[in-house]
Amino acid sequence: MTAEIASLAIVVLAAGKGTRMKSATHKVLHPIAGRPMLEHLLASAAELAPGAQVVVAGHGREQLEKALAGRAAIAVQDPQLGTGHAVQMAQGALAGLDPATPVLILYGDVPFVAPDTMRAMVARLLAEDAPAVVVLGFTPQDTLQYGRVIAEGGRVLKMVEHKDASEAERACGLCNSGLMAARAGDLFALLARVGNDNAQGEYYLTDIVNIANADGRACAVVVTADEHEVMGINSRGELAIAEARWQQRRRAAAMADGATLVAPETVWFSWDTVLGRDVLVEPNVWFGPGAVVADGVTIHAFCHIEGARIAPGAEVGPYARLRPGAVIGGKAKVGNFVEIKNATMGEGAKANHLSYIGDAEVGAHANIGAGTITCNYDGYFKHKTVIGERAFIGSNSALIAPVKIGADAIVAAGSAVSRDVAAGELRLVRAEQLVKPGWADQFHDAMRRKKAEKKG
Repeated sequence: MTAEIASLAIVVLAAGKGTRMKSATHKVLHPIAGRPMLEHLLASAAELAPGAQVVVAGHGREQLEKALAGRAAIAVQDPQLGTGHAVQMAQGALAGLDPATPVLILYGDVPFVAPDTMRAMVARLLAEDAPAVVVLGFTPQDTLQYGRVIAEGGRVLKMVEHKDASEAERACGLCNSGLMAARAGDLFALLARVGNDNAQGEYYLTDIVNIANADGRACAVVVTADEHEVMGINSRGELAIAEARWQQRRRAAAMADGATLVAPETVWFSWDTVLGRDVLVEPNVWFGPGAVVADGVTIHAFCHIEGARIAPGAEVGPYARLRPGAVIGGKAKVGNFVEIKNATMGEGAKANHLSYIGDAEVGAHANIGAGTITCNYDGYFKHKTVIGERAFIGSNSALIAPVKIGADAIVAAGSAVSRDVAAGELRLVRAEQLVKPGWADQFHDAMRRKKAEKKG
């Protein structure tokens, strides 16, 4: 057994059906800030470098297996007989653990437990007085249907579910978050003694505290000051509340780090959005996953940016869309109603209006005229367009990939270019204009007569 595995094990309970979500998607895979809530939790737990991770699944097991892709063991709870029974299902996956290994029990639908809170629970478990179980408590403004932690001086005297609590016990404001920590040997020995003589007929995880107390062993409570940290997400409404709370914190962090958000409440970040200093973000901007924005960038209003990298001093928008693979060079300009996908805009390059640039490489200081598109898809395969430095692409041009436009070349407005253009060359691809003097006047006169005759 490695030193890492001896240090900590994580058990995440995710076996619930999530019926209140009314969704074919597993509850813990619903995203917040573009990331499944389970992934938020696992990322926080990863900061503790656990040697073993087990996710207890039931309904939607196949979805969890696909999402985790071997990053955690899957244990199956079927039938689902309560939280104590769920943790027992992880025992097989943790076979061979040193009995002294701390096991931290988390919930997949409680995604925002801070790493420091997890560390505090493990540290309390490993303290000199060696409690059998550590419980994470919180004091919400409204105790609702939460189970209660009856404690004195940090020691848990009793754990009781709301449905089984007396009126006096319900008056207690310290509530059970459900999160616990115990040494592996203690945890599974205590779980083996849990019964289901309660209002729900289930095996409650909380009963391990009462059993340990009955044995004369102390159990401890760690209290988080932030009740939102342990709020569960069980419905679309609660998901929206969690999203709003996350966004509010992220906006505050962005501004504290030196970005200007003109209307913060209208800017939406993803979990991995990176903003440099002196970035200006105007109203109604949406950052999808994978957006990296360097110092001094201006993002004008109503932009959609995902999977894109923007270099210092660039300017984007308004109403621009940067899709995955877009790389915008320093001081480049991407203007209104321009879409860029899997393409690089060189330093100082410009696409100011109404263009689509896909699967392309645009050289430094090149200019893309309004209405220009790279025709990158032939119905079966994608092809690349390469535009050289300082090239000028006239308005309403179609560049039919694969095609290369050389440095300093000019493509005349309205051209459909299907062959390479050499450096310094002018390419004009248009039908010759036909001029018929007086034809329009004759046409209008004829139409007016017909219209008059019809009315007569």
